[in-house]
This record gives sequence, structure tokens and C-alpha cells, in this order.
Amino acid sequence: METQKKIHVGMLFGGNSSEHDVSKRSAHNIYDAMDKDKYDIDLFLLTKDGIVLSDAATRRVFDGEAEDDVVAEVLPQMDMSDPLAPIKNLALAKDIDIFYPVVHGNLGEDGTLQGLFKLLKKPYVGSGVLASAASFDKDITKQILTHHHIQNTKYVVVTPENRAMMTYDYLQEKLGRHLFIKPANQGSSVGIHKAVNEQEYLDGLADAFKYDYKILVEESIDNPREVECSILGNENPQASKLGAIDVPKTDTFYDYNNKFVDASGVAFELPVELPADLTKRIQEMSLGAFKALGLKGMARVDFLVSEDGEPYLGEINTLPGFTNISLYPKLWEVSGISYTDLIDRLIELGFEEFKRQSEIHYDFVALDAE
Repeated sequence: METQKKIHVGMLFGGNSSEHDVSKRSAHNIYDAMDKDKYDIDLFLLTKDGIVLSDAATRRVFDGEAEDDVVAEVLPQMDMSDPLAPIKNLALAKDIDIFYPVVHGNLGEDGTLQGLFKLLKKPYVGSGVLASAASFDKDITKQILTHHHIQNTKYVVVTPENRAMMTYDYLQEKLGRHLFIKPANQGSSVGIHKAVNEQEYLDGLADAFKYDYKILVEESIDNPREVECSILGNENPQASKLGAIDVPKTDTFYDYNNKFVDASGVAFELPVELPADLTKRIQEMSLGAFKALGLKGMARVDFLVSEDGEPYLGEINTLPGFTNISLYPKLWEVSGISYTDLIDRLIELGFEEFKRQSEIHYDFVALDAE
């Protein structure tokens, strides 16, 4: 009996965002869960300086060597006068069947790597260039959600050009006294602040501008419940059961530390018992947002639910975490899809979308003569 050829997967992780180490943990979990009888896996670490390490060097980091030490050793061997040198290690695996990006935040979720995969004419897991970029930019996301009548919080965009006009008094008049300040293109609660007075607003805004030139200032929902929904699929996506996050009373929101460093004080309800109509509404809003943004493969959709039961879509993550405390895979586990089966399905969806896209012509095609 002929042995079936293994699928050759190129897993790319790391990146230059605040989620670099989170990405490494996600990649480790995904790698460990993958069926090695089904997949051959090459690992590529994208350093904080944007250099793709080879599989051999990456495995040394995977096995516990300090990343900085490995980079210091291999960097002198690279011809950095070549503008393609940072990504040339990807050429060491010419027979890759599909790329699996596990780069959270910048480069991974903003469409950059997806553009590279498209140039390489290779299938990949997850959403395409435009959908990734639109979902990464919180302002663009909210514009699309609002156009499709998907409820989200009121907000104002602050830029260096209009910063002087966006005073605390002006914003609290438009949005309420309690404000949330967020960089438009940043993840993992980095640069996010809650402001309840002018000084907190000014300090939060100054910090947020370290991470982006476009800042969202949003209304605050009083005592919200944080609810999550995972989406899986392409043209006909499905929604998972819902989960809820209860953060310690000392914290004002589910921050970077809660998500990735120390979740000991956070309570997860998986699945969460909500009224049936509210559950259905959140799932339908999640699916609607997924389709409106043109997403593929996967997304985790985050909601704030007010005390009177109104859901507000807060954020969409196109490459959600796969760490031990990440909710995307946990929500599918309680919905009946195991970690390993979820990875299989995501890879299948990547192949399906690549086949679908390959049927599109980019050059003129003459009509057949009648």
C-alpha cells in the first residue's frame, strides 16, 4: 500500500510586535499538536529586526537557546547588502505546500506576510491582504462594521494633525466622562488606557502615540462583561459557543498581563451561559463581521456586553493566540473540535481558499467565439 505524501508546512512566527514572545508560545503549541504522521514542518522565526531564521537556527531557539545568541551567531553569515537577505531562508524550503503564519500583531495580522505569500504563489492559513489590513486597523474595522449595522462603541480618531482640538472636555461631551484610548494599529492591549480625568487622558494619549499615529478614543461601557466568539471557515463560516472573561476587580480591562503573562486572577467561563437570544445575537454579529471584512479561515471576535444586555463588538483578531490560556482554541474545544482537528481544518481552509483564488484571472481573457 502506497504511503500518502505528507503535507509540507512552513510555520512562520515571531515578528517585531509586542506579541513576539506570545507568537513563539503559540507556535510551540501548534507544532506540538500537529500530527507528525500527516505533516512535515519547517520552522521559521521572524526576529524582531525582521530577519527570517532558517529551520535549523529556529529549532535551536525552539529547544531553549536564547534567541539573541542564535541571531548573533547566524547574522554574520548573511549578506545584508542583498535587500532580499532577510527573507532568503524561506528559499531553503522550496517544496513547502502551505505556509502557516503564527505572527500576531504587526507584519502578521496587517497583511504584510500575506502579500509575501501571494508573491511566492503559495497557499497560506488565514485571511488575505486586504481583509487582514482592514481588520488590523481599528478605525477601518469600525467604519465597515458601522456600514453593515453591526453595533460597536462610539469613537473619535485623534491624529497629530487634529490633536490640539481633541481636548478632554470636547471628547467627554461627545463620548462621556470615561474614555478608552487605543492605538488604531496595535494589539494585545498595548498602549491602551482608560481615562476618567484630563490628566489621565493626556498621559494615555501620549503613550498611545508611541505606537501609532492614529489613535481611537472610545466611549466606555459601564461594568461590561467581556464575551468572546471564535469563527472558523471561509465562505460558510461557523461560530463557536461563547466564552466570558471576568477580570480582577483591581483591573479596568483585560490587559496584556491578563492575556499572556499571568491569568491566575482571571476567571474564564467556557462556555458561558447567556440568554439564548443574546447568544444568538452575538454569534450572528460575529459571523456578519467576519463576512463583511472578507475574512477567511479563522478569527476571534471580542465583545463588551453592557449591564442591560446590549452587545458591542470591540475587536476582531485574524491570527488569534494559541497559547495555553488563549480562548480561540479553547472555545472550539468546548464546541466539539479538538486542538489537533482545528489545526487540520485551518490548513484545509488555506488550501481551499488558494484553489478558489487561483481560478481568478488577472490578465485579459477573450470571450470564446460564439
